[in-house]
Amino acid sequence: MDSFDFHTRARLVFGVGAFAKLGELAREAGFRRTLLVADEGLVAAGYVAQAVKLLETSGVTVFPWHDFGENPDSAMVAAGREFAVETRPDSIIGLGGGSSLDCAKGINFLYTNGGAMADYRGYGKALKPLLHTIGVPTTSGTGSEAQSYTLISDAVTHEKMACGNHDAAFQIALLDPALTVTQPREVTALSGFDALAHAVETFVTTKRNEHSTKLSLEAWRLLSTNYERVLAAPDDLEARAAMQLGAYYAGAAIENSMLGAAHACANPLTQRYGTAHGAALAMLLPAVVRWNQAFRVPPSGGYSTLYEELESWPALPPKGGTQSDLPQHLAKLAAVAGLPARLREAGIPREDLPLLAVAAAKQWTGTFNPRPFDYDGAMEIYECAY
Repeated sequence: MDSFDFHTRARLVFGVGAFAKLGELAREAGFRRTLLVADEGLVAAGYVAQAVKLLETSGVTVFPWHDFGENPDSAMVAAGREFAVETRPDSIIGLGGGSSLDCAKGINFLYTNGGAMADYRGYGKALKPLLHTIGVPTTSGTGSEAQSYTLISDAVTHEKMACGNHDAAFQIALLDPALTVTQPREVTALSGFDALAHAVETFVTTKRNEHSTKLSLEAWRLLSTNYERVLAAPDDLEARAAMQLGAYYAGAAIENSMLGAAHACANPLTQRYGTAHGAALAMLLPAVVRWNQAFRVPPSGGYSTLYEELESWPALPPKGGTQSDLPQHLAKLAAVAGLPARLREAGIPREDLPLLAVAAAKQWTGTFNPRPFDYDGAMEIYECAY
């Protein structure tokens, strides 16, 4: 058994109705003046007002900020930093989907350490301590609430920058499945497939370890057995709970295992065409699994284990399947969700594939793929997904 060094970044508070504990948790953590980063959708849904009331009742002064959009970029984060300079918070709360959580982390970097987001690309670039934070996800997808990285796009090039630090992780991750019920079906579909991809990729990366694979497998069990269920019955709180906890476990696995070729190939699609991240993964993940299957994946982290997990659930794939059936099952989940199956369906020009492959080959996540990944590999994957 290989040795490993595993980090649990956040205190996890989970359960239906757990949102009601936000004020007391913030007070216990020493929050007095907090910046509440939440997108406009959360304002319209009334969750920001609820959060403000909970915090203020506990004696915490709140400064809500929501001047950012989907896939937050460096300019949005810089604007958030200016707001923080004006309001002088001693803590930050991210409330919402991955965009809110990543934006909150990005503001934390700039407010405490100055400079621009590009200065923190990589890991451990912050020289001064970051503020304490709480993450409250309202979607089940990115797993940002479990990670010490934030993903911010460059406002000019639209290239995604992964910026991490040991204290960039949320000190508390507050998960309430009831918060996810009001999200549109499309958000459930896209964020859910993102989480599924996290579980699949982290399970086979070269950086995985004995403990992280347990998180990946449990995430896969929760997500794969509840994805269709939550799409069919969006008010099913048990299914919502499984998806939210599964997304958290997958995020925790990323923290220790990183990702692979599917994310390396997906990021250029978002950068160049604005393709939703979950949609890009729906088109690419089955192709990546097939491509990796041609390479010997170690038995302890093989795709067959994931398929065997599905076989233990009678309503899922037929008995006797092999790892070669996994791409087919992933494609089926994407189809049920109404996500595109092929790059051509998303309007990606075939003549652009070489440019995309050049960009994909430069992605950091590709370096952890179980099969060595380069330009030629990216071209094969894009061709297979086309």
